[in-house]
Amino acid sequence: MPRAALAGFLLAGTLASVAAGAGAQSKGGWVAKAPALLKRTEVAVAAVRGKIYVVGGFQQGLSFITPAVEEYDPATDTWRQRAPLPTALHHAGIGVVNDRLYVIGGFELSLFSIWSPVTSVYEYDPVADRWTARKPMPTPRGALAVAPLDGKLHAVGGYNRDGNTGAHEVYDPATDSWTPRAPMPTARDHHTAAALNGRLYAIGGRLNRQYSQNLGITEEYNPATDRWTRKAELPTPRSGMTAAVVRDRIYIFGGEAPSGTFRENEAYHPASNSWAALAPMPTARHGLGSVAVEGRIYVISGGPAPGGSFSNVNEVFTP
Repeated sequence: MPRAALAGFLLAGTLASVAAGAGAQSKGGWVAKAPALLKRTEVAVAAVRGKIYVVGGFQQGLSFITPAVEEYDPATDTWRQRAPLPTALHHAGIGVVNDRLYVIGGFELSLFSIWSPVTSVYEYDPVADRWTARKPMPTPRGALAVAPLDGKLHAVGGYNRDGNTGAHEVYDPATDSWTPRAPMPTARDHHTAAALNGRLYAIGGRLNRQYSQNLGITEEYNPATDRWTRKAELPTPRSGMTAAVVRDRIYIFGGEAPSGTFRENEAYHPASNSWAALAPMPTARHGLGSVAVEGRIYVISGGPAPGGSFSNVNEVFTP
C-alpha cells in the first residue's frame, strides 16, 4: 500500500475509533452501589433532600406485602430502616412536594385477595420520621402512575375494582384536596409517568394487568389546556418499568413481558418528540423504582424474572 494511502487508512481508522468511543460515552454508564437491606419488587421510590426512599412492595420471605421503608444516602452509600407505612401496600404511586413524600393508592390485602385497590394518601416527613394520613384519592386504584407538577401530584390511570381506568386526579398538598382533570386517553396500568417543562407524560403500561398486552403508548398532558396529545411511542413496548428525569430527557428503565424482563434504557426527548436507546441496565428487572439525584439515576430493587421475583439491586446510571 502506498505511504499516503496507508496514512489515510490509519487516520480514517483512528477517527472511526474516536467516533465509536464518543458514541459509547453518549449512551451513558452504569455502576453498582450498596444493595438495599431487603429484597423486594413492586416498590415505590422517591428522593427528598438528597436521600432516597424505597417504600412498600412485596418482600422476599414474606407471605404477602410489606410496609417497610428504607432510606439510602448516596453520599455515604449506606442504608437504614425508617418508620414503616401505616398500611402494607404494593403497586403504589409516589411523589414529592415541598420536602414531603406522598404515597398514593396501590393495592392492599383484603380477605383472600392481595389486589384490593385503595384510595389512601400517606404523607411522610423525613425529619420527624413520621407518616400522616391525608385526604383519600377519589378513585381507588393500584398500578397507577404519579408525578409532581407545579406543586401538585397528578395520579393517572391504574387498575380499579372493575378494570383499567383513565382517571386523572390531582392532589394539592397545600389544601389537602383533590381535583378531577381530563382523563388519560388510554386507560392502562403498570405504566409510568414523569413531568418535564410543564407537561406530564404517561408512558407504556399494559391492559388489565396482563403483561402479554404491553403498550408503547406515550401521551402528553398540558395542564394549561387540560388536554392530552399522543406522542412518539416508546420503542420497546413494556410495563412494570420506571421513569426518571435528568435535564431535558425522560429515562425509562426495565419492565416485563411473557418472554422475560427488560434491560432496556430508552430516553425520550420532548423537544424533538424522539426516543434514543442508551446503555442497558446491568440487571434486567420489573417492579423496580428510580429517582435522579444530582444528575445520576438510582435504579433500585425489582424482580429479575417475570411475576413473583425479588432483588435488592442498586445500580446507578449517569447519562
